This record gives sequence, structure tokens and C-alpha cells, in this order.
Amino acid sequence: MASRDYFSTLRQLVAADKVASEELENFVVIGNAYRRYALGVAQVAVAGILVLSGCSQNTESDLGAKKVSGIVKVDGIASNLPEALKQSGELTVGVSLPYMPNEFKDSSGRIIGFGVDLMDAVSTVLGLEPKYVESPFEKIIPNIQVGTYDVGLASMTDSKEREKQVDFTTYFRAGTQWAQQVGSPVDPTSACGKKVAVQATTLQDTEEIPAKSNACVAAGKPPIDKRAYSEQSDAANALVLGQVDALSADSPVITHAIKYSGNKIESSGPLFDTALYGWPVAKGSPLATVLQAAVKHLIETGKYLEIATNWGVQEGVIKESQINGATN
Repeated sequence: MASRDYFSTLRQLVAADKVASEELENFVVIGNAYRRYALGVAQVAVAGILVLSGCSQNTESDLGAKKVSGIVKVDGIASNLPEALKQSGELTVGVSLPYMPNEFKDSSGRIIGFGVDLMDAVSTVLGLEPKYVESPFEKIIPNIQVGTYDVGLASMTDSKEREKQVDFTTYFRAGTQWAQQVGSPVDPTSACGKKVAVQATTLQDTEEIPAKSNACVAAGKPPIDKRAYSEQSDAANALVLGQVDALSADSPVITHAIKYSGNKIESSGPLFDTALYGWPVAKGSPLATVLQAAVKHLIETGKYLEIATNWGVQEGVIKESQINGATN
């Protein structure tokens, strides 16, 4: 494992364009998993965002990932848990990684993030031990339906379509936002012919970009060249490397990517199409209202805002948790 001083020096060299390909062999972190590469200068430019998201010490200290204290079990809420959960004392959480800063791993393999800290806090209120099980995003709902997971954690947008399959307890509000390379403006409302990166199966992939691309074609313009990546970090890396013109993602992801890109990328404009994140649970499960009560408690005690602020996502906090709060 490289030291904090090593990474600090590397970032300084990258910023000054003083690293030659034959002089550097470095760990590039993609999706927070270490892979060894021999890097040229063009690849090193991406190290700012990748290394910062992967170094164990930097991950926790630089991102402010300290745990919020003073959260305890609330018997009046925990007493309403389904009996099976009371007996097991364990909450099985299907989690999709990486999706910084909400759900991802540090270099030691520990799952961290805003969403994780909030789920940990909710579990404490309920007197449960969270058991995180990694899962592809698209398999979380099916696994909840068959009872493999009690709840999902994937920065998942609560939608009317998804509510046909599961119930949601909402806990955050995010919007779509675009990022571009510094000095290369892209208009999210007029991106015909542009290469735009998204994470596969997200609303940006399945709804936003297809709708905008179809509008381009209808207007006699070239379609948007959508580039879908299996992981959000790969989509962000593609923009930093100049492989695409823009990145469309949820606002917390864009904020995080810009902050740790080494001034390589910037916002393309304000967020839009805001929607609620929710934790999916089995349809009709009483767990939904218990989770809602736990979130309400954390909001009232100020711990919810403290957790969000700790991760720099306080702009998306909600005043009230809902069950199935989708509007479309």
C-alpha cells in the first residue's frame, strides 16, 4: 500500500505535468479496486480522481468519512420490526458498488459512503446489525422479491414503475447533473452528436439520454452517442480521459467527481429532474414503515443532517421520509 506522502507527491507531479511514462508505475484505482498499470502522462492525468478515491487514508480523511456518534437503539421503533428480523438481529442489505460518495469501498475493502453511514445509523436505531452483500444494481430488486435481501442500498430512484415490484422508503433527494471537461462546454439541453457517458441501467441511461437523443433525431440532427458503463467510476474516468464529451449522473456523483478530478472536469450547469432515492423492500412488508420511523427519528435528532454534511451531500436532505413517494 502506498503511503499518504506518496500520493500527495504524485498529485503534485501530475498537476505540474512533470511525470514521464518511463518514470512512473503507479496503482490506478478504478472502482476502488487496485490494478497495476504502467502509466503515460495522458493516463496519469486521471490519477487525481482515481487515486483519491482509492487510498485508504485519503478515502476516509479527505472525504470526511468519520462516523457520527450518539446514535442508539430506540425500543419504541425496533419493537415494530418483523418478527424474523427481531429473532435474527441482522439486516441483510443488498448493495451496489461503487457509486461514490454514497456506496463504495476503501482500499481495505470496507464498504463506506453516505448511504452506508445512514443505513448503519438506521440499523442502530432498530437494534440490528447490517450485513452488506454486494450485488449488481439490476439484481437488487429481484433478490428482494425472493427474500435474499431484506432491503436494497443503491442510490435507487423511487419510480412508479419500480413501485410495481417493491415498496420504497425514501431518504434523500437527488437530481441529474452533467459534467464536462474544463474549457469544453456541453449544453445538456442541446447535446446532439455528443458522446455522453452514463452508468448502465440508471435513469440517465434508460430514460434521460434516449429521450434527448430521440428529440435530436426528430429535429433532423445527429443522435446523442450514449456510452453506457457498468460502473459509475468507469463513466467518470472516461470523461477525465477525454473519451467522451460529457457525463450525466446523479448530482452527488457529479459533485464528488468534480471535487476529486484534479481540476480536469467541471459542471455543465445546474441539476434538473430531481427525484427521491429510496430503500426498496418487499412489496407489502412492514419493514418499510419501520425504516421510515427510523429516518424520522434521525431527522428529528439532527443525526441525519450530520451524516449528510459529513459527506458533502447536505443539499439533498429531505424533511420527511415517505413510503412510495414517486411522482412519475
